[in-house]
Amino acid sequence: MTLRAHLRVTRDRFDLDLDLTIGRGEVVALLGPNGAGKTTTLRTLAGLLPLTDGHVRVGDRVWDEQPGTFLPAARRPIGVVFQDHLLFAHLSALDNVAFGLRARGTRRAEARTAARGWLERVGLLDLAHVKPRALSGGQAQRVALARALATGPQLLLLDEPLAALDAGTRLQVRAELGRHLREFDGHTLIVTHDPLDAMVLADRLVILERGRVVQRGTPADVARHPRTGYVADLVGLNLYRGTARGSTVDLDTGGTLTVVEPAAGPVHVAFPPTAVSLHPAPPGGSPRNTWRVTVTGVEQHARTTRVRLDGAPPVLADITTATLAELRLGPGDPLWAAVKATEIRTYPA
Repeated sequence: MTLRAHLRVTRDRFDLDLDLTIGRGEVVALLGPNGAGKTTTLRTLAGLLPLTDGHVRVGDRVWDEQPGTFLPAARRPIGVVFQDHLLFAHLSALDNVAFGLRARGTRRAEARTAARGWLERVGLLDLAHVKPRALSGGQAQRVALARALATGPQLLLLDEPLAALDAGTRLQVRAELGRHLREFDGHTLIVTHDPLDAMVLADRLVILERGRVVQRGTPADVARHPRTGYVADLVGLNLYRGTARGSTVDLDTGGTLTVVEPAAGPVHVAFPPTAVSLHPAPPGGSPRNTWRVTVTGVEQHARTTRVRLDGAPPVLADITTATLAELRLGPGDPLWAAVKATEIRTYPA
């Protein structure tokens, strides 16, 4: 049984046009910048917003097909986990998990028994009678996940499920969430801005920009072959489009790069910021691509420093703290960038 959707929604000046399939037991991550249509997608699948055109079907059951059919949220077998949990503050963890079952007509004793089982599965049975205000962020998110799964949904929607957690808690909850998703035999859609969450949790990625799919595929394929600047930033790569003539690529942004594998015609060129070395003068040594650049920004990351450089082409470089101290970089400083041809990947545009 597969979820198949063609989502067409027109609102004011925004237009969403998305074909989406999710197989049973599959986890799909939906990514995109603000305003891409991620929230609109969630709302249409959840039954909170009718389609302008298109359809949502799970197996042979129609949830939405315009014009004519619209199954409201209360009648859709879905579970939702929100970024800020949205637990009922006046209810205990146990009664929060039991709530969905009670709302669907399950008797109180039976619902509470099932809720205890779910709290045990997420490791929180000892906190069954604690109210949300006394739970940590990670604990509250696990209660929210248990509440969503307790009703046995066909579709699980996760809206930025880890965004509100601190870094240490997120690592633990991500691992636990991954385990529960692997055990879930329904359809799962995760909306996230975090590429690591998407890469770790999802079987497939769908990237939206301005209401349209710009790329889809496995995490490994998307990471190796980004097709827009947004996707390249997402996976941490320098990405250019150009025209290949043998082992030379003339870039649309200006400049030329030498590559190892000869090609012809329109191509994408990609390499990581770690492949870029910076020099105060033209470097010698082994053959490589070199060009003049100017520092436009310096950002401190966990173990490296990212340097933004203008040039032909503009480029991102990740350097060590020692290199930063040696070069004493600041905005406006002139440098030479260098990238070995063996570090560059090319693929058809």
